[in-house]
Amino acid sequence: MNQAHAKSFGEIFTEYYKPIYNYVYMQILHREEAEDLVSDIFMKAMNAYDSFNPSLASEKTWLFRIAKNHLIDHYRRKASHLAFVTEDEVLEAIPSGRDEYAAIEDETNKTVYLVLSHLKADERRILLMRYIWELKNPEIAVELGINEKAVSERIRRALAKCKKIAEDLHLEVPL
Repeated sequence: MNQAHAKSFGEIFTEYYKPIYNYVYMQILHREEAEDLVSDIFMKAMNAYDSFNPSLASEKTWLFRIAKNHLIDHYRRKASHLAFVTEDEVLEAIPSGRDEYAAIEDETNKTVYLVLSHLKADERRILLMRYIWELKNPEIAVELGINEKAVSERIRRALAKCKKIAEDLHLEVPL
């Protein structure tokens, strides 16, 4: 490991495992697949840790960038694979959500899962960037290649949609 790093990779893993897992899970809403992807992400990060430069990005930003790129690669692999399978195989591969939902024990997490499962991927992504990554609107704007006003509007619309979904499902929304 590079001696210039203030933390060991083990410390970084311990500090950031849960936020990275939450980010991945909220993107794909499937526990086992999220666990596999997060393992891959941390393996990539560990292998690249010698080249990590804290003057260019924080550990958090660096790890989330690796996670984002890994998810993009994952979706690309899935998309190229889906080009060669039948429609029935695609439908069988899509998780029903029932088993995943049953595995969530905390009521707040169940509510969040149900609401997020009704959002489009881009809506989930912008909310994750804001509330899981804790990025500010200017950072999100750079990441998405849009202006700050558009970020604010997309977040506002996604939150309004969450509220509507919760109301339609008769869910008590945690504050």
